[in-house]
Amino acid sequence: MQALLDLLTGRSDEPGLDRAALELGRIEYPGLAVEPFLGMLDSYAVELSERPGGRSGGADYVDAANRYLFGELGFTGNAGNYYDPRNSCLNEVLTARTGIPIALAVVYLEIGRRLVQPVFGIGLPGHFLVQYRNAEFAAFIDVFHGGRLLTAPECFDLARQAAGQALPDDPRMLAPVGKRQILIRMLHNLRGVYLHRRAFGKVLQTLDLLVEADPRSADEYKQRGLVHLHLRNAAAARGDLETYLRLAPDAADRADIEKRLHALRSYQAGLN
Repeated sequence: MQALLDLLTGRSDEPGLDRAALELGRIEYPGLAVEPFLGMLDSYAVELSERPGGRSGGADYVDAANRYLFGELGFTGNAGNYYDPRNSCLNEVLTARTGIPIALAVVYLEIGRRLVQPVFGIGLPGHFLVQYRNAEFAAFIDVFHGGRLLTAPECFDLARQAAGQALPDDPRMLAPVGKRQILIRMLHNLRGVYLHRRAFGKVLQTLDLLVEADPRSADEYKQRGLVHLHLRNAAAARGDLETYLRLAPDAADRADIEKRLHALRSYQAGLN
């Protein structure tokens, strides 16, 4: 997972988002070969470039891309089985042509990148979008709902619906996000799906990557420590929970974590 690790850790911004997202899919598909799916994205970009408007810019390009991706190819959001981990795996999204918003956005972004189009990921709370923006034309694109075009006020309404609570119209919600932020969000999505399915071994793989991405994030150590506890990895659990308290000395749950650590130390002492 070299491309994925390079982007997550900030060692390099050179690897493509497509390759890194495909490497992320190896949590679900350990033997996944990346190259055939990169080839699919290449072919989609070539085919789109041959459609009317596919070589244009602005509104003509967005119209051509939407007609091709959501009309001809039939990419769509998987609302009926939203929490299936396959919806977060770019290889499956390319194969089944369905997925969650952020995975569909990666398809849109990577085809746009191949055609040198100004498309950006927008990390709206609860619902990922794409934005096309050049000097003449700008629009937010909801790839989960057939590429419908949204205005900024409509994006804020969508964020409130997704969050189920009142949110201010904060322009920062509509700021473009980079490759690293996209991958971290995809990891958080996968972690949530695997937790729901009690697939703790795969939860652990997502947390290992999240810790790599941000070694100063106390919460990631706590979450990983609790998963290690569930998997009966006593030494690893103790190490992570101790790190959590060191990084978050004023944590609200400090007393509970200290009780767990006391039990772990007693258990380990009994093994000696």
